This record gives sequence, C-alpha cells and structure tokens, in this order.
Amino acid sequence: QVQLVDSGGGSVQAGGSLRLSCAASGDTYMSYCMGWFRQAPGKEREGVASIYTGGRSTYYADSVKGRFTISQDNAKNTVYLQMNSLKPEDTAMYLCAAWPFWLGCVTNMGSPRTDFTYWGQGTQVTVSS
Repeated sequence: QVQLVDSGGGSVQAGGSLRLSCAASGDTYMSYCMGWFRQAPGKEREGVASIYTGGRSTYYADSVKGRFTISQDNAKNTVYLQMNSLKPEDTAMYLCAAWPFWLGCVTNMGSPRTDFTYWGQGTQVTVSS
C-alpha cells in the first residue's frame, strides 16, 4: 500500500509557473514509478510525466516537453512537477500516481492498471490567458 498526498496547484496567468508536490508513504518507495496525470473536463486523462524512484529515468508527454520537469527528493519520499511557461490548455486536475516499477514507468502512463496504481487526491491547476 502506498499513500499519496499531492499539493501545489493554483491559479496562474499564461506564462507563469507552479510546482506540484506529491508526498508518498507506506510501501517501499524506491521500488516504484511515480507520475503525474491530468484530466480536464470533457477530455481524456493524460499521462504528463513519470520518474523511476530507484533511478533517474524520466518520461514526458510531448505536450509538456521542455516546459515541465519531474524530480524527486528521496530523503523526503516526495516527487515534484515543476511547470513553467504554463498555457491555458494546461488547465486540469493534476493527480499524482505511483505503481510498481515492473509495470513500466512509461507503459503504465497510457492506461494505468487500476489494480496496481495508487492515486493522490488531485490538485487543480488553472491557467488563464
């Protein structure tokens, strides 16, 4: 079992920045992939970025490459998503997730396995033009 608490969302103007945090507790943190998903009203859930907590491998969706950076602080069992150059189309509920590394840090971003993926409660990001 993994418990996730995500935070850091808010309202910003286009071009602004936000940093989301996801604090993990419970099971072996270092054996997991952690990632961020987002879902906007009327749109499908999108995998945004992921990182392997046991190493430094990262993945980004094309829509955020060059603007978002995922990082980790293993001493705090926390993963961050630094979001720069935000656009109105980035507006969504952002959810932190964790899953066992054997599912694949990239593979599970497409259709997360519901039986093995843990979720945070979500944090809203709103970007105004």
